[in-house]
Amino acid sequence: MKQIRNFCIIAHIDHGKSTLADRLLQVTNTISDRDMMDQVLDDMDLEREKGITIKSHAIQINYFHKDNQEYILNLIDTPGHVDFSYEVSRALAACEGALLLVDATQGIQAQTISNLYLAIENNLEIIPVINKIDMDGAMIEEVKDQIVELIGCKPEEILLASGRTGIGVEGILDAIVSRIPSPKGNPEAPLQALIFDSVFNSFRGIIVYYRILNGSIRKGDKVKFVSTDQVYEADEVGILKLKMTEKKEVNCGDVGYIITGIKNAKEVKVGDTLTLASNTKPEAIKGFEEVKPMVFAGIFPVQTEDFEELRDCMDKLQLNDASLTYELETSQALGFGFRCGFLGLLHMEIIQERLEREFNQSVITTVPNVSFIAYTTSGEKITVNNPSEMPEAVKIDYIEEPFIRAQIITKPDYIGNIMTLCLGKRGLLINQSYLTTTRVELIFEMPLTEIVFDFYDKLKSQTRGYASFDYHPIDMREADIVTMDILLNAEKVDALSALIHRSRAQDFGRKLCEKLKELLPRQQFQIAIQAAIGAKIVARENISALRKDVTAKCYGGDISRKRKLLEKQKEGKKRMRQIGTVEVPQEAFLAVLKLD
Repeated sequence: MKQIRNFCIIAHIDHGKSTLADRLLQVTNTISDRDMMDQVLDDMDLEREKGITIKSHAIQINYFHKDNQEYILNLIDTPGHVDFSYEVSRALAACEGALLLVDATQGIQAQTISNLYLAIENNLEIIPVINKIDMDGAMIEEVKDQIVELIGCKPEEILLASGRTGIGVEGILDAIVSRIPSPKGNPEAPLQALIFDSVFNSFRGIIVYYRILNGSIRKGDKVKFVSTDQVYEADEVGILKLKMTEKKEVNCGDVGYIITGIKNAKEVKVGDTLTLASNTKPEAIKGFEEVKPMVFAGIFPVQTEDFEELRDCMDKLQLNDASLTYELETSQALGFGFRCGFLGLLHMEIIQERLEREFNQSVITTVPNVSFIAYTTSGEKITVNNPSEMPEAVKIDYIEEPFIRAQIITKPDYIGNIMTLCLGKRGLLINQSYLTTTRVELIFEMPLTEIVFDFYDKLKSQTRGYASFDYHPIDMREADIVTMDILLNAEKVDALSALIHRSRAQDFGRKLCEKLKELLPRQQFQIAIQAAIGAKIVARENISALRKDVTAKCYGGDISRKRKLLEKQKEGKKRMRQIGTVEVPQEAFLAVLKLD
């Protein structure tokens, strides 16, 4: 165990984490030059395209140190985007140390701070590294000062590196060996392992990744998952190189995988504890929580008969992404589908992309929203998860919506912007306090509805990414919530309906109608797009008909000939309008999410 080091890399999105990981693997010859490519640990096409890490990865590196000893370094990669902070917390709990990576051209940013706090809560040894020092705009001394102020280390403890050119990578490997403590644990104790990830393989079932805290695990052992109390046999155990490498035994302190042939997603919970079946009083590892979805939206198959296939795909996707939650739902316009809970809008976009790419599923996503409680005049209490469940306006006594307490940490320069944003979203300022001279904490109480939509993106753009945001639900409060329907040629499209505060409804309706006007394809007949609250129309746009020039053949002659042809065309359009239906393209459902 003295030769093992478990570490992860934490950084703000786009600070060069995957590039540095590439160099660490290349310098230690973990990957041959033939297999080497950019972002080698990001194996999804989506991750390469967007330049972000979505899924945690783990890989074992063998490193010969200057003292002629070979060390085993387990790199547990973490995602960088704020939506995936749950994955980050799991990966951190499996490590003893972390490289805190800061971009020399951008300095410390919000995600760096929130991930750093997660690392400090897990008592990790932090090694600060300034990356991209070869760039023209590198502000090395300024960034050093920021790091010293943030974590209170000595300036000489900060390492300088460039992931792209490989400068300083040897120094980082040296620091990992000398500064990060080796794992502590009792090899003789009963098995206690922390599950930090799982992936689905269509041939082998679910492959579980874990870090052993105490004891060891052998091939053929009977193992038990503590939270579900299920017992399985270890068909194969091993360690994680670029490919999985089978071993007879994985020892205390190491990171490995186990295949038990599990096929059901619900049986493996990330953050659960793995122990031997013979252990009668297993101790669960503390510090893991159930995920809390922020955004709810419906996902429906484009063709109704694909529903069963979509259900299987959702099951498999949930194995791969523990933070996705879903339940069944039906819609008048779209048929059977799922009501899904996501961590945020990026998470929602990625789930949709993955369904399309990895499982070839074309899906329609409805407008995201939260749960409300409606009290009827007869004293009934109804939980409303989507607009179609809302009782008629005449039967409603009052409606309650969920409120949250939001904590925003930012630089003092952006206080004004944040105040304007939060008060515009019906927030109440509760407290404002300075943590240091350059960091201020603002606490608001806000309706969750206002946050779901685009609050995150706006907060980031108003503060140039220098704001970290955390929230927890507090209570339900009375609010004037209305159902806003979108009508196309007087036909209601229930997938575009939204529950919204009355003060915002008219403005939102107008913007939505304008957006739909751009996106809906023109038909042979005129399309009227209307936003309505109950029977009252609050906004309207028209899409004019595509029309053939029927008078082109009339050259000269009496006007009545042209009039006759135009009247005939008008009659045809009228008839067409009665029988014609308007197809709503997928982009229109997505556009609702991106309204300013």
